[in-house]
Amino acid sequence: MKKVWIIVFGLGYLGLSAQKKWSLKECVSYAVEHNLQVIQNQYNKQNQEYNLKAAQKEYLPSVSASVTNGVSFGQGSLGAGSFRNDRFNNNVGLGADILLYNNGRLEKNVRKAQFDVEASQYDIETIKNDISLQIAQQYLNTLLNKEIVKISQSAVDNAQKQFDRAKITTQVGTTAQTVLAEAEAALAREKQNLKTAEVNVGRALFAIAQLLQLSDYKGFDVEDVNVPEKLDLQLNTVDEVLATAYDIQPQIKAAESRIRSAEAQTEVSKTAFWPTLTANAGLNTFYNRQFDAMPGVVQGTFFEQYKDQFGQNVGVSLNIPIFNKGKTKLQVEQSKINESIAKNTLEQQKQTVRQNVQKAQFDADANYETYLAAVEAEKSSKLALDFADKSYAAGKTTIYDVNVARNNYANARGSVAQAKYNYLFSLKLLNFYAGIPLSL
Repeated sequence: MKKVWIIVFGLGYLGLSAQKKWSLKECVSYAVEHNLQVIQNQYNKQNQEYNLKAAQKEYLPSVSASVTNGVSFGQGSLGAGSFRNDRFNNNVGLGADILLYNNGRLEKNVRKAQFDVEASQYDIETIKNDISLQIAQQYLNTLLNKEIVKISQSAVDNAQKQFDRAKITTQVGTTAQTVLAEAEAALAREKQNLKTAEVNVGRALFAIAQLLQLSDYKGFDVEDVNVPEKLDLQLNTVDEVLATAYDIQPQIKAAESRIRSAEAQTEVSKTAFWPTLTANAGLNTFYNRQFDAMPGVVQGTFFEQYKDQFGQNVGVSLNIPIFNKGKTKLQVEQSKINESIAKNTLEQQKQTVRQNVQKAQFDADANYETYLAAVEAEKSSKLALDFADKSYAAGKTTIYDVNVARNNYANARGSVAQAKYNYLFSLKLLNFYAGIPLSL
């Protein structure tokens, strides 16, 4: 019995999950957290962070220990005679060295690594923005298709009423059989349009589920949003939006960080022209034992020799570069080329942002004009449909005229919805570049 209740509650939970409707904010949050491109770039950032830590640790001294053991066999000479010289050797050493001067190479390496970390973080933000915009566009597309479903359902209801009325009038003999046939055909067409609209909703939802990388998309749905019937014209100019976009868009910030990184790398390369001053210190001792020592030769014990042979050393070394086949000069020139590449990349990113903003502004203006025209066309087609219905009821027009008027009205409503959502996306895109978060 316990297992049965577990199954029942489990199925109930699954049912609630399937009925969950996602908001735009939830879609965006989930996508940027689970998207594989975002995760990939987070790994890239971690690598850059490790490079930074490695550069910072270069300030610390390097310490190493060594232990060497060896055995030698052979004859040794002593005056006119010889003797066996079989020996065991043991050497132990501990050394440390630290860089004292190289024209700031360590500091410059750290600064370059910091710029690389910044750029990798901006790369992550860029991908998140791209995904957010894609989801917002598909979200609005879904809302548009849902509105078209409502329009199509209304057209089906009107066609159903027309068919029911034609059926009655045909049965009593006041209208011809062709009137009923045309009403039935019109109803079938509207049902087909409704089914197409419903399929388009499913296709739009599937597109969002793909962006979210959901394994189970069949129960996926989004929240309905009340879009204002009347939309106002965007007042911000392209220059105003661009001024903000250049300051906040992560692809611009990433390119700027990479310019600073390239400049820092040039400074790092130049340090190879300068001398390197290194300090070192060490401790060492050794043990030496002859296997067949001559009589009278005293060999200390292992620890006695370690104590007697214990030594220390401290030193400073200066390495002055004189000629390395011109490699340093070439490396500096290559670094300067990378600076130019990074600066050109920044201009490319600015150009892309500028073109995107200009296109969004053009689309917003064009879609708003289209929206206003579509609203007027909807009003006219609604009046025409009302007139056709009244004329048909009075017997002055045919059912064909009514169907044409109804189709025109449905198309006009669809055009209004299309223009409204196109304008809304253009507006959201402009706001996004202006630093306003995506929302509906």
